[in-house]
Amino acid sequence: MKNQVIAEIFQRMGALLEMKDENVFRIRSYYKAAENIANLAEDIETIRRDKRLSEIPGIGKTLEEKITEFLDTGKIAAYDNLTQEIPESLLQVMAIPSVGPKKAKLFFTKLKVKDIDGLEKAAIQGQLLGLEGIREKTIEKILSGIKVVRQGNARMNLGTATDVAQAIVAQLKKLPQVKQIIPAGSLRRSKETVRDIDILVDSHDPQKVMDAFVHLPQVKTINGHGATKSSILTKDNIQVDLRVVEPKSFGAALLYFTGSTNFNVKLRQIAIRKGMKVNEYGVFAVNGDKEKLLAAKTEKECFAVLDLPFIPPELREDMGERFLFPDNGQARIPKLIELADIKGDLHVHSNYSDGQNTIYEMAEACRAKGYEYVAICDHSYKLRVAGGVSPENLKKKRKEIEYLNKKYKNFRILFGTEVEIDMNGNLDYNEKILGEFDIVIGAVHSGFDQPREKMTARLLKACRNQHVNIIAHPTGVHLGKRAPYDVDLKALCHAAQEANTFLEINSFPIRLDLNSNNVFFAKQEGAHFSINTDSHHTDHLEYMKFGVAMARRGWVEKKQVLNTLSLDELYKKINKR
Repeated sequence: MKNQVIAEIFQRMGALLEMKDENVFRIRSYYKAAENIANLAEDIETIRRDKRLSEIPGIGKTLEEKITEFLDTGKIAAYDNLTQEIPESLLQVMAIPSVGPKKAKLFFTKLKVKDIDGLEKAAIQGQLLGLEGIREKTIEKILSGIKVVRQGNARMNLGTATDVAQAIVAQLKKLPQVKQIIPAGSLRRSKETVRDIDILVDSHDPQKVMDAFVHLPQVKTINGHGATKSSILTKDNIQVDLRVVEPKSFGAALLYFTGSTNFNVKLRQIAIRKGMKVNEYGVFAVNGDKEKLLAAKTEKECFAVLDLPFIPPELREDMGERFLFPDNGQARIPKLIELADIKGDLHVHSNYSDGQNTIYEMAEACRAKGYEYVAICDHSYKLRVAGGVSPENLKKKRKEIEYLNKKYKNFRILFGTEVEIDMNGNLDYNEKILGEFDIVIGAVHSGFDQPREKMTARLLKACRNQHVNIIAHPTGVHLGKRAPYDVDLKALCHAAQEANTFLEINSFPIRLDLNSNNVFFAKQEGAHFSINTDSHHTDHLEYMKFGVAMARRGWVEKKQVLNTLSLDELYKKINKR
């Protein structure tokens, strides 16, 4: 499918036109088209063949011609012309937090800065200071932003890594020589970001598996092609390593290659104290020069001979070490929340704001997942960039929800909002309007640079508002694009606990906010959570698994999550009827 390629080109065209100060409506048309094409569930080539391109929202005659041009020739002349006028590398500069299109153009015009390296050099050498609107604080933010972007480029988010791994696993699973195949490493531990992908295969015929792997259509470069281990670079420059192990030691290898490094060190220490050793081939009893294999086939067997319960992959980090490996007694492992425990999604968007689907379509998609409820939480009206809902349109939205709810049995659409928290902690709608919602989510989308004290006071004030049920994406992070804002999370946890307000674990892959470290901390401080997808399209509902993974990594149980409750229990918990 060429959907993502075309969407990326239109996104870049919008950015380049923005750098040129083109007509704002023309710029928005490219951004909107990019978003709609990226969210298509159908192959755009099929849509073109059926002469239905004009049916895609936001695709007029001009954009339809450009799509056709790309599908016929593999390029868009207008885009090529733009990149001759403005270096394509400036898009990376523009993406740096605190830069944007105007500053990127300024740096290019005045200093011939064409890429991130050039911008960093100009900032360090003091060349930016004195340019219009550039102060010392601005330069500090730009250098900090460059660091965030570089870290993001070095690692992919959990969603991207999962998609890449699943595609490869699905293809290799078709081979009769493959008995078991499981991604290992940080991906299996569900880390927020992943550097490269490790996949483990159980097979008696490794050579055929290796030959098939290095000839997959995703392969750009073969880094290594061995008898039991191969490494490739995909066309998206993602490194994937495949290792084939014998069935008799698959469990030990999976345990070893899942990691983490600190976790493996701890296992080795435990083994040594018991007169054993543990490695990728198994757990062995050691007596002088003699070794006896005790367990290797499954992870559970390996843990058992070390007198340990099965430890879920998400917990194999160092942050819960005092519970996993206490000085006295047995490991204490909670019954972690599971995806099947989720009864509904309390933060999704519809086309009343910046969502791509109607309320009905979002509701039907949630019903198909077996949910009992969904909260349609569109943006409040001051967030105009996201099509915030005016008080007048709220009445229309509520009537539509009431109409749909009359048709449903055993399912409920909740009338909700993602209300903007302003710089002083005030909310976008007045108290009367807020009191009419079933679910109110408070969110920060601006003023990320506020000092810690002010940002904390801002969030605490919103958290204590009698109508606010959930604080959305509480640290404001965008993986690879924006660092978290500075907030006293401990104070926020305590305020949330006192106010019966829940902290969101946002499942959207570029957010994952709260992240697992913050979830673990917040849990210890007594906070409770709501795991939501922040979906802007029905496809995004699948992201729930990533939020659940963050909760599991943070040692969260079902009883600590709001949307594991039935609808009646939910209403009681948030004091709503």
